[in-house]
Amino acid sequence: MGLKIDPFEMPAPERDEAPGTGDRRIVLGGGCFWCTEAVYLQLDGVKSVRPGYAGGTKETADYKTVCTGKTDHAEVIEIVYDRAKIGLGTILQTFFSIAHDPTQKDRQGNDIGRQYRSVVFYSDDEQRDVTRNYIRQIGQLYDSAIVTEIAPLVEFFEAEAYHHNYAALNPEQPYIRAAAAPKVAKLKKARPDLLKS
Repeated sequence: MGLKIDPFEMPAPERDEAPGTGDRRIVLGGGCFWCTEAVYLQLDGVKSVRPGYAGGTKETADYKTVCTGKTDHAEVIEIVYDRAKIGLGTILQTFFSIAHDPTQKDRQGNDIGRQYRSVVFYSDDEQRDVTRNYIRQIGQLYDSAIVTEIAPLVEFFEAEAYHHNYAALNPEQPYIRAAAAPKVAKLKKARPDLLKS
């Protein structure tokens, strides 16, 4: 990752969403959804994480087609969170410091293709503005420019059942050991205060 500071030093957003109660959702793409899902399932206040596809059409929203790299879809996760326990700012802070490398265009590590792009699909103007401001705020903390796309969420398509909770159900799978497990370990080391008890 091109981050010039340790993840635990990542600043919180100067502007976060307005305080409130109730559930909110945000859809994030940061490479393979097995990895990002594994990270966000650890966070206190995150009620659910669903892997899926966003950015393309219903007709192309399946794993085999998305993996061709010839659709507009990104592999994403839909995060539903309790605003009384965790805010968008913490979700974005984790996204940009632990869950993925926002300086890699159309890839994450050895996963290459537009489906692995860094993207935030927002649900409302507040989420859009908080995300834009945060990217401006942290841009100088990386060796390269942040290439994260910011786009309105048109539709989220849930991934096939076997992708759900994949890392937890397949901890010995070589890809999970090489890609997902280190991110979860980094989260536990850098931000134990955020973890579910």
